[in-house]
Parts: sequence; C-alpha cells; structure tokens
Amino acid sequence: MSCKSDIEIARDATLRPIGEIGARLGIPPEHLLPYGHDKAKVSRDFIAPLAGRETGKLILVTAITPTPAGEGKTTTTVGLGDALNRIGRKATICIREASLGPNFGMKGGAAGGGRAQVVPMEDMNLHFTGDFHAVTAAHNLLAAMIDNHVYWGNELDIDTRRIVWRRVVDMNDRSLRQIVSSLGGVANGFAREDGFDITAASEVMAILCLARNLKDLEERLGAMIVAWRRDRTPVFCRDLKAEGAMTVLLKDALQPNLVQTLENNPAFVHGGPFANIAHGCNSVIATTTALRLSAYVVTEAGFGADLGAEKFMNIKCRKAGLAPDCVVIVATVRALKMNGGAERGALAAENVAAVRKGCANLGRHIENIKSFGVPVVVAINHFLTDTAAEIAAVQDHVAGHGTEAVLSRHWELGSEGAEPLARKVVEVAEAGNANFAPLYPDDMPLFEKIETIARRIYRADAVLADARIRGQLREWEAQGHGHLPICMAKTQYSFSTDPALRGAPTGHCVPVREVRLSAGAGFVVVVCGEIMTMPGLPRRPAAETIRLDGAGRVEGLF
Repeated sequence: MSCKSDIEIARDATLRPIGEIGARLGIPPEHLLPYGHDKAKVSRDFIAPLAGRETGKLILVTAITPTPAGEGKTTTTVGLGDALNRIGRKATICIREASLGPNFGMKGGAAGGGRAQVVPMEDMNLHFTGDFHAVTAAHNLLAAMIDNHVYWGNELDIDTRRIVWRRVVDMNDRSLRQIVSSLGGVANGFAREDGFDITAASEVMAILCLARNLKDLEERLGAMIVAWRRDRTPVFCRDLKAEGAMTVLLKDALQPNLVQTLENNPAFVHGGPFANIAHGCNSVIATTTALRLSAYVVTEAGFGADLGAEKFMNIKCRKAGLAPDCVVIVATVRALKMNGGAERGALAAENVAAVRKGCANLGRHIENIKSFGVPVVVAINHFLTDTAAEIAAVQDHVAGHGTEAVLSRHWELGSEGAEPLARKVVEVAEAGNANFAPLYPDDMPLFEKIETIARRIYRADAVLADARIRGQLREWEAQGHGHLPICMAKTQYSFSTDPALRGAPTGHCVPVREVRLSAGAGFVVVVCGEIMTMPGLPRRPAAETIRLDGAGRVEGLF
C-alpha cells in the first residue's frame, strides 16, 4: 500500500451518485433528499411504511480500552461491512456523525481510515448535513426560553438556583464549563451561574438518536426536565411550550443520512453522542431502517466495550427492542502492548510479554460481552509492525476465552483484507446462538443499577456516593423515574475512573460526583471521577495544522 494519508485516499475515491447507492437499498429517488451529489437524507415518508418488514442480522463493533496507539473501531466497522458485501451478503454500515470538537482537538475524524473509509470524508468530519448545528440550535433555543420566562415574571416559579439546563456548543472549550450569565444590569435579566456542555452531551442529541419518529421526538423533548421549583417539583420543557419549535428545528435532522464507503457500499451516518459522557450510539432510526433494508447491519458503539457496548446493550437495545447477533471486539497489538505497560515510543519493537500482559484487558471485555448472552469474535486490526509471535499471543489468549481472534487487514487492503473476518462473523451470527438480555431489570433500584455496572463491568469493589446523591436517586424513584436505565459518564481510558490505570484493574472504587436526570431521553446520567461534559483542547490542537491548500482543498484533517 502507498503511504497516502487518509484524506488523500478519500480524495482519490471514485464516488457513485447517491441515487445509485439508494437504489441498492431499494430507496426510490424521490425519497432521497440530496445534499450535493454524494450524500442525502432518507425521507420519513419512505421509512415509516418499513415498520412491518423482517429485519437482518445486527452486528455490533466495539473495542478494547482505547489508548493513544489506536484501535480502529470505525475502520473495522467499515472494512467488515465492505467485506460482507464482497462475500455476497447485502450489508449496510451504521455509524455516528463526527463532532467538530475532537476534529479540531486531538482525536481526529470519525470516518474510518486507510482503505476502509466512509466518504465524502471531508464533509463528514466538518458540517456534513447540519445535524449537529440543528441540535445545538434547538438546545440553546430552550435555554433562551428559560431565561426569557424568568425575565418576564417567572409564572412557573422556577428556582433560578436550580436551573439544570446548561447551554451547548460543538467545540472543545474549557473556559465555558462554568460561567455567569446575564451580567450587565436589569435589561439583561437575572444574573446566575451557568455553563456549557459539548453538543454531543446534549439530551437533545440523545433524544434525536433514540426517537422513533417526529411524534416521539416532540413528546420526548417535552418531557425533558429543565429546572426545579422551590418546592422541588420539576419544570418540564413542555411547561415552557418550547418542544414544538425545537421539533421544527430538528425535523430534517431526524432523517438519517445516506453516504457510501470507498467501495461504494451504503452507509447510514446519523447522530453523534459520545460514549464517555452520553450513550454513544448512532440513531435508532438509522439502525432499524438499515435492518429492514439489508441482510446484515454493522454498527459501532463509542470507545471501549465498558462504555459504548454496555450502553448499546442496556440503553439502545432496551429502548428500541434490538438484539445483536454477534459482537466484534477490535484490538490492536500496539494497544495491547500499551495496556501491558509498554511505552508509546517502543511500540514498533516486538514485545510479546507486554502483549500477553495487555491481553488481560481484552479478556475482560470478552467476558463482559458474553455476560449479555451474545457471541463474540475478536478482530485483530493489523498494523505493519505486528509480528507473528505477537499475533499468535493474542490468538492464544482469545482461544482461552472460548472464542476466535481473526487477523484483519482492511486498513491496507479494504474488503479483501477483511474477508476472513466477515466469514467468521457470518458463521457466528447465522449459528443463532445469541440469547441477548440486558445486564439489569427495569425494576432494580437506581443505585443498585449503578452498582451492577460498576461491579460486573468495571470489576470495582464499591461505588462511592454521598447521602446527597443517594437521596436524589430515591427522590427520582418516588417521582416515577426508577425504571430508567443508567448512562455512566467516566473516563474512556480505563475500566476504573483513573485514566492512568490501564489493563484490567481490580480493587478500585467508582466515585460518583453528580447525577443528572434525562427524563426525555429516558436515562439517568451518572458522572464519575473527573470526567468533563465539556472537553478542553490539548496543548497542540489539531486545528493548528488544518488549512486550505493552494487549490482550495482541506489539509490536516484526518
């Protein structure tokens, strides 16, 4: 393979008109709402009648605990989808949209890499079809209406000390985490403490990804709790009569986006919650639509399996009635070395001992996924520096967990390199051995649900929560919210809440800093450790190297 960058490979791709991609899924041209020649939204009028159709096999792609060495979850998702089409299975890919925050920060884009990418890559990683902007606008409209209501007399008797609806922006900006708004005198309202989250953490984003249709969207928006009165009764979005206008802003954003891979296979790219601070899955509408149009749907959940996959199972599948047929856990030899204690600068050198030590992390993820009753395949995302002995060490460890690790070279070779992985996934999925069940029942008390995740997924000894937090959870249960699932917000870099604790740690505790009730989305957010819902930029942000070249093309975006 040449040494071209991801963006150069994407730029050299021959894209087919989006109408051809839609036709492969049986979508008539009148139901494709084009954004240029290479991307389109699929109309709700086409999606609604699909409800009674038989669905295809659902494959979830997740990963080991992420490291700076890279795992390649999206790349593997795309490569596997292309390879399934290559071997004659009609497959569609479903992934999330990219946030501008990580793109201009340090993580980079969300379109895959090498020969396994979704295109148009530049559009996907920038403004795309405007869905993130619509979520931002709808969210901040509600924020403006709350302060406006207070300014004009506060008929709802909102306790301004207990307004819980923060503002959002789709950018990493630590200076906005905690602010004071409405300064400048009487004409500007009542000064109060406020703050911003990143758009991906917005409850509106979660609702966009979980809503089934426009009616469901509007009802969920109306059910969001935005503040509390002095008597501790909730103030809902619908009390401010904001849900109608918010739905208007989101009506186009709710329709899934259709694009294509480098090999011209269909891909739905829709929704963008982060898995470390939100539920981390693409939209229910995109996934269910793809399942009714395809024999196989390959989707991903963000970060490691302790975050995205756990939330996929306990939140998305529970609410949408989905059940995966197979889960693919992506690992790289490089990342396993880092989990085994190797330094980043030494990853190119063979280190079988570090690989074996790091495999404890992979083994725990395998055990966790199997606890949901779903069979597992491990994909070793191949790097050119991997040695035969290192690969064998991974395969031996995985075999000890009763599953198989398949070497996949999709980054280098596209679908050809992922064909062995695709054949194994088909074998496992069509064996019909999945017996999916969530980790905990709806009627378990909220704090016990938190403990269940912490003990069974993170292997923590205890959950540390003070009387205030425990009392808040009991109060929400008394108000009828006890049936909701839990959305853990914690570092993605460790099973624990300490990002420096790699591998498969035990003997740790999970400190809960805050709990947030997302009544519209339908879950309780549990903020753990030092995790922030508004990220900051690194010392050298990617934005410093992103620019236009002499021909007006984007450089530095990856």
